[in-house]
Amino acid sequence: MKKYILLLFQLLLFYNNTSFSQSKQKEMSIYDFQIQSISGEIVDFSDYKGKKILIVNTASECGYTPQYADLQLVYESFKEQLQVLGFPANNFGGQEPGSDSQIATFCEKNYGVEFPMFAKMDVVGENQHPLFVWLKEKTGKEPTWNFCKYLISEDGKEVSFYPSSVNPGEIAEKL
Repeated sequence: MKKYILLLFQLLLFYNNTSFSQSKQKEMSIYDFQIQSISGEIVDFSDYKGKKILIVNTASECGYTPQYADLQLVYESFKEQLQVLGFPANNFGGQEPGSDSQIATFCEKNYGVEFPMFAKMDVVGENQHPLFVWLKEKTGKEPTWNFCKYLISEDGKEVSFYPSSVNPGEIAEKL
C-alpha cells in the first residue's frame, strides 16, 4: 500500500511541476522575431510595437505583383500607424526566381518600394519560416498563393488573414 501511495504522490508531484513549468512558459509574440532583411541586416520586430503590421508574401512574376504599388501607397499613407512588411517567396508557381538583390532592384525600379522587404524564404511547406508557422497558428490559415496578407494589431495579439485577391487599400480603409 505504501508503494502505491508513494507512486501516486510522485505522479501528482510530477504533474504539478509539469503544469507549473508549462504555465510559466511565455507564448511567442510577433515581437520576439528577428529576421534578416533583403539587404542582409537583422530586423528586430520589437521595433514595431505600437503599430499595426501588415505582412505580405510577395513575388515578382505574379498576376498580383502590381499590388506592390498599392502596398507602397498604403505604406506612405499610413506609416504612422501601420508597418508594411514584404516577404518574397518562390513557393507558388516559381514566380519569385530571383536573388535577394534582384528582387530588391525589381521592387525599387518598378514600384518604388520603400517599405521593409525581407530575405526570400519559404512561406509554406517543409521549410516554412517560423514567422509563417506562427501566423498559421494564430489564424489557422497559411498563404495559398502570392500576396496573401496578415494584419496584426498594435498590441500584437490579434491576427487577421486576407487572401491574395484582397487589395491592400481595402485593408487600410478599415484602419
